[in-house]
Amino acid sequence: MKFLQNIIHSVKPNFEEGGKLHKYYYVFEAFETLAFQPETTTGHKGAHIRDANDTKRMMSMVIFAMVPCLLFGIYNAGYQHFIATGQEADLIPMLITGTILVLPIIVVSYGVGLGIEFTFATIRRHPVNEGFLVSGMLIPLIVPTTIPLWQVALATAFGVIIAKEVFGGTGMNIFNVALTTRAFLYFAYPSQISGEVWTYLGDKTTVDGYSGATPLAVAYEASSKGTQSVTAALSETNTVLQSDFYSFYNMFMGFIPGSIGETSTLMALIGAVILIITGVGSWKIIVSVFAGALAMGLGFNAVGVNEYMLIPAHYHLVMGGLAFGAVFMATDPVTASQTELGKWIYGFLIGVLTVIIRVVNPAYPEGIMLAILFMNVFAPLIDFYIVKANKTRRLSRVTV
Repeated sequence: MKFLQNIIHSVKPNFEEGGKLHKYYYVFEAFETLAFQPETTTGHKGAHIRDANDTKRMMSMVIFAMVPCLLFGIYNAGYQHFIATGQEADLIPMLITGTILVLPIIVVSYGVGLGIEFTFATIRRHPVNEGFLVSGMLIPLIVPTTIPLWQVALATAFGVIIAKEVFGGTGMNIFNVALTTRAFLYFAYPSQISGEVWTYLGDKTTVDGYSGATPLAVAYEASSKGTQSVTAALSETNTVLQSDFYSFYNMFMGFIPGSIGETSTLMALIGAVILIITGVGSWKIIVSVFAGALAMGLGFNAVGVNEYMLIPAHYHLVMGGLAFGAVFMATDPVTASQTELGKWIYGFLIGVLTVIIRVVNPAYPEGIMLAILFMNVFAPLIDFYIVKANKTRRLSRVTV
């Protein structure tokens, strides 16, 4: 590390004021501060907290929390490929196949996103925003392995430019960048991100009786036909390959088709523990998202007008990307509510809206993406009225 630090210090004068590469100073600074603690301090007078934990370090912690989802996603990509094509395979071939599928998506996401960040930083003459360190990993984890790389590049550019840069960069955006990217893909290229596109087949075909659909897609199809209960459809689908393929256990563990990092609720919860222990993520938002989804699921169970409403409420907690969205996207410190009570309301409504969209909207059975984006818009309004109510309450005490 000392050797690398010496190299950075030796070339730094070229990027400083008067150097021949001065216009690229902020690009250089981004790499320097990512690798080493910045030498700047908060001030020289008064009381200040000085430590090595800056925004880049916080973003790095979020990426570290996503590692379990990433590693499992790599394994599951290979696992789904081999069971879909009826081939026997050990752990290593599954990991190799998964890496070959996932790594190019990550490279394209970071390459395009950081390229745009560096371009804006150079033109605007401001430091490179750290936000894309997280978004660059989130984007690959919320798309299927079969997504064309050019679509990843186009959607990433859309997300970074439209959802963040036009608002002024990290800390100014009102929409989550990764979810905006996903929304662009869903509405611009629905055939590549819906239906049975979640499993890579290569030049092979699926074995008889295999369905590459996600549990939510299976549930919706069964309810729309009205020939059997949703739970029965889930238990009967893919039984030729594995008993109870869409069981609660398999959905909790993540051994199902879906986006790369969203299938495993267990891995998302491990990430949640990391974020909560380090103080990076809000446990109030995470818990309230699950509470809202469970409450709305129980509400639909009580009504029970159709089979989709009768899906056991606890199934909603492990189906789709609810856990991943609750942990890594609903807790986005920029787009989420900031007040303590607001966090409870914000998260609860995300959970409620997720289940409502799943059950009521036949065109989009997932729900978590639209729910978070919708609540991103209302987060400032929630905080506004909570702060206003606090001021009114305190003023009333003074005047009494």
